[in-house]
Amino acid sequence: MSRNLPVKADRIAEDIDALAGITEPDKPWTRRAFTPMFLKGREYLTRRFKDAGLETRIDAAGNLIGFRKGRESKGTLMLGSHSDTVPNGGRFDGIAGVITALEVARSLNDAGIELEHDLEIVDFLAEEVSIFGVSCIGSRGMLGLRPPEWLERQVDGVTLAEGISAVGGNPSFIGSRDDIKAFLELHIEQGPVLEAEKIDIGVVTAISGITRIEILVEGRADHAGTTPMGSRLDALSAASHVVLGIERIATELSRGPSHFAATVGEFSMEPNAANVVPSRVRMLIDARAIDPAVMETFADAVAALCVDVASKSGVDIAEPRRISNNPPSLMSDQVVALLEESTAGLGSTSRRMVSGAGHDAAYISRVAPAAMVFIACREGRSHTAEEWAENDAIALGAAVLYETVLKLDKQ
Repeated sequence: MSRNLPVKADRIAEDIDALAGITEPDKPWTRRAFTPMFLKGREYLTRRFKDAGLETRIDAAGNLIGFRKGRESKGTLMLGSHSDTVPNGGRFDGIAGVITALEVARSLNDAGIELEHDLEIVDFLAEEVSIFGVSCIGSRGMLGLRPPEWLERQVDGVTLAEGISAVGGNPSFIGSRDDIKAFLELHIEQGPVLEAEKIDIGVVTAISGITRIEILVEGRADHAGTTPMGSRLDALSAASHVVLGIERIATELSRGPSHFAATVGEFSMEPNAANVVPSRVRMLIDARAIDPAVMETFADAVAALCVDVASKSGVDIAEPRRISNNPPSLMSDQVVALLEESTAGLGSTSRRMVSGAGHDAAYISRVAPAAMVFIACREGRSHTAEEWAENDAIALGAAVLYETVLKLDKQ
């Protein structure tokens, strides 16, 4: 990279390679929260945080925090992401954000800069969907936004409360933070836009809301060989029309002015036997929107679709049920503008964009000004073993964070 950056690219690469290498040997790159491999990754990060002169601790929510005291302690500037991964897909996702945040702290040390604000580098616990079936456990817990009933969720006889305790947290404590003055998170884009448009930096203006909708289709089991085709109540056949209808509705909404996407990501049928007409289907829709009104339009259209398919096929389709409904999160206009200014000052290009994926920044933005930096990933691929981002791009993103921290410190 020809740019003279205030961060050290080789130091970033070394740490990303080392942390990514702490993986289940037969499933690269896998380091799921609450597993022994995750704790090994935390041990590595703790050492590197301490090497950078950061005071380290695990907060009550199970987040690893590196603290750098400011001259005036006017509040906290927070940077971070997560070190846990999905199975077979965590080479850069999350890691890049934690390591670039660490690199900001190291580069401030190199330059002999004492901030007026305190600085915290955070590795949030379980941003990805964890073994307990829920996500963003650490960021929600830090702010008192974690549903209390989550603590009783169990896997193999172990509760989430016990899992948080095992990583050093205190699940009985309800988190609260009023000292955070701004939050920044770097992440790979997880999409193809930056690479396709040859733009250096994506500045995230909003994070999609995520709504999950369950649909149950009840037909009738019959013998597959003796039941006439016109006399069946085939739940799978009816469900296929629902799935195709969902795709049609979502595609139409995606052509609108704001981001929208919907996926039938979970699908199961009963009795799942070759010689039996399917009697029951369950599907779960993952829908993502920036505009809540568009989400409501989608939900209404899906409900009408189910009524229509049930009427035509003779099966019973229960009214679609919302399993979860997380609203969209808007990033701070002020912080977005500072990120753009920092990018331009480094002689780089940027564009505004929305995130279709969820991030810890969505929760921190509820209590403090927040924004995200996206850097390109190869072919837009993520959550796969082939996930890749160039280190020069990551280093540039770290430099944008660094310059923005300096600007925020003077605000």
